[in-house]
Amino acid sequence: MIIAPNHTSFTVSDMDRSLAFFRDLLGMELISDRIAGPEFAGKVTGIPGAELRVVYVQAAGYKLELIQYLKQQGEKLEPRTNRPGAVHLCFSVDDVDATYAGLVARGVKVQAPPQVIPGGPNKDGRGIYCLDPDGITLEFIQPAQAS
Repeated sequence: MIIAPNHTSFTVSDMDRSLAFFRDLLGMELISDRIAGPEFAGKVTGIPGAELRVVYVQAAGYKLELIQYLKQQGEKLEPRTNRPGAVHLCFSVDDVDATYAGLVARGVKVQAPPQVIPGGPNKDGRGIYCLDPDGITLEFIQPAQAS
């Protein structure tokens, strides 16, 4: 049985570039950085000979695992959100306008200025989608103001 969420994981092409984005730009805290050799990585992934650099960062207590295949790297996927199997990660923020402005000022690809969310559990909040260095979608939502 599931007892709690643990982490989300993204496979990245260049760990240093991804750390510059998630740690340095978004302010996530680095909690570990290690190499996983083929004895473990090849078995757990099912990819013989895989060697990984595995980094964990966190924000607001939520962990994100970043994995770079140092050996046995596969082809780059097209992670656009309309493709089956594509994923995105969403964070709540206190000021989506400031988040948007900060991302744009640093050259991050943001899909559109903040938009009002018309329905669902985030109704009347405001959100944006942006792309990380590998084209993975991140969403930032400012919850609706309590009336």
